[in-house]
Amino acid sequence: MDTTVADTLIGTTIDGRYRITGRVARGGMATVYRATDERLERTVALKIIHPSQATNVHFVDRFTDEAKTIARLTHPNVVAVYDQGRHQGLPYLVMEFVQGRTLRDLLSQRTRLTPVEALAILEQMLAAIAAAHRAGLVHRDVKPENVLVAEAPSGGSADLVDAVVKVADFGLARAIEASTVDDSGQLMATVAYVAPELVQTGQADARTDVYSAGVVLFEMLTGRVPYDGAEPVEVAWQHVDNDVPPPSRIVPGLPTVLDRLVARATRRDPAARPTDAGGLLTEVQAAREGLGVTHAETAIMRPVPGVPRPADATAIVPAVPAADATALVPQIPAGTYQASHRPSWARLPEQGGRTAPHRRTAPPAAGLAGFFADRRRVVLTSLIAVMAVVVLGSAWWVTSGRYTEAPTLLTMTEAQAIALADKEGFTVLAGDGVYSAEVPEGSVVSQTPGAGEEIVKGDAITVNLSLGPEMHAVPDLEGQELEFAKAALADLKLKVKQGAGVYSDVAPAGVVVSTNPKAGTKLKPGATVTLVVSKGKPPIDIPDVVGKNINEARQLLNEKGLKAVEESVESDRPRDEVVSQTPKAGTGAEKNTEVKLQISLGPPLLTLPDFNNQPCPQAQQTLQGMGLQVQINIDPNATVRGQNPPANTQVEPGSLVQLTCFL
Repeated sequence: MDTTVADTLIGTTIDGRYRITGRVARGGMATVYRATDERLERTVALKIIHPSQATNVHFVDRFTDEAKTIARLTHPNVVAVYDQGRHQGLPYLVMEFVQGRTLRDLLSQRTRLTPVEALAILEQMLAAIAAAHRAGLVHRDVKPENVLVAEAPSGGSADLVDAVVKVADFGLARAIEASTVDDSGQLMATVAYVAPELVQTGQADARTDVYSAGVVLFEMLTGRVPYDGAEPVEVAWQHVDNDVPPPSRIVPGLPTVLDRLVARATRRDPAARPTDAGGLLTEVQAAREGLGVTHAETAIMRPVPGVPRPADATAIVPAVPAADATALVPQIPAGTYQASHRPSWARLPEQGGRTAPHRRTAPPAAGLAGFFADRRRVVLTSLIAVMAVVVLGSAWWVTSGRYTEAPTLLTMTEAQAIALADKEGFTVLAGDGVYSAEVPEGSVVSQTPGAGEEIVKGDAITVNLSLGPEMHAVPDLEGQELEFAKAALADLKLKVKQGAGVYSDVAPAGVVVSTNPKAGTKLKPGATVTLVVSKGKPPIDIPDVVGKNINEARQLLNEKGLKAVEESVESDRPRDEVVSQTPKAGTGAEKNTEVKLQISLGPPLLTLPDFNNQPCPQAQQTLQGMGLQVQINIDPNATVRGQNPPANTQVEPGSLVQLTCFL
């Protein structure tokens, strides 16, 4: 899809429902847009194929199958598909919008990750791919571009251990039993991550994805892929001919367990690898435990630092902003009960040996009937009494016995609220934070149940902590298209002002070059952000004048409407030759732009010695050693009787000196 079509789609509404607000990414076969589902009022990602692909029946079928494929994978680490349709003859998918960035973007920024971060991301990747393997599907194209790293539930964008990871683009996956090469005969994988068997035979199974995941782990740990080459086919065959090197060879000091993990996943023989992503996941979890790292799942329910975790299973759930499209934190039941929470009459009997029954002696035969009648009365009376106690006890427990008043936690800090609740036998759950200008940040704004309301003893109290006054950080919009930048600021309740455009040799026309205030600055809702947008490359190409005489250089620059600013410098280059220029040749410039030129003063001058009355051959040898040219007049074997230029004259290197020699 070309830029013109992409710009046309922005602002349009697809199928009367999906309003496109900006472009997120453009691939070789499709473009992904950010859109608003106006029916459900949520942000979604809309993926629509390029018109050039619409005539390819096989590709359209494969694109259509993508929705069916992902729909079969219901997993928190798989990008979900919501809808499917056609717009102006082009198939599209409506998918979950993940607020974050790709692992490729992350690696471009960070170069490489710590072992803890790399294993945390890999663990969630493998969980998603293992779900596909259980469904009989092979991804075939596992790479950083297809791994999305969402913002951490804890709100710390830099905390990758807490981040939610999602695997995308299962559209190229095939059923395991039908795995083969693409219809065009080309590999359906990126050569940097391709498994050897896919290169040799084109056959792929679950172990193919295991190999690619191992290469991704290698790249996360080292900041580079194992193999490089001038041609893709050269890189592909290196996977066949060589073993992936241990990461510690590139980054000394990495734990040996990581070398073993990469080696296990990237064996050239598929039979030597884990059988599927689930098998590798087990080994990754063992490696994380070996490094003393908790599993990624613990990020979902994490105790507050510095506060002891309660003895029961209920924990504090980190707050997730309501606008976050990737909030995957599950709801925890309002109360988590243990056997000890039940009243005594509802508990199971204690285990253990029974006491031997007391032996009774038989009553006299004459009183046998009376004995049994009395015993029946006693038993019936006891049963009625027990039933009455149970009924009354149950009624008391259900109506009031199990209830107490909720403590007041308002305005307390999170640590204070947890301490008080724990003291009174309650558990605290953290709800979504709320903005508040009255309550200090991190303190309790509201609680459920409210202070003094009835609550089951030992139940959980949900608190909403203050996020402080509502402030939003200006996002990093450099390099984004103008419409996308406007939509992003509107989502943060910030106003937009378009400043004067500027020329740029790097940013295409219509792309944001900078913002004022800068990215990261926190603003109140309603504040204005000025967008500086690129007007494209400047209209004048600066000519190359290096090596030319200053007079010629001046003329060329004047013809282009540019100004020459000259500076003389010492140089071995000939006098008046342009040594360097700023800006460089080919750079765009506006009219009357100054071009700084460094002009050579020429090489240092040489002072001629006095050769009169010296042997002519000796004088000739001295002059040639000084880098000068020599012309001998009359007799070259005689004595110097005259020289031109005369002695003590300063000349440039390479100048001609004439010697007149005779007896």
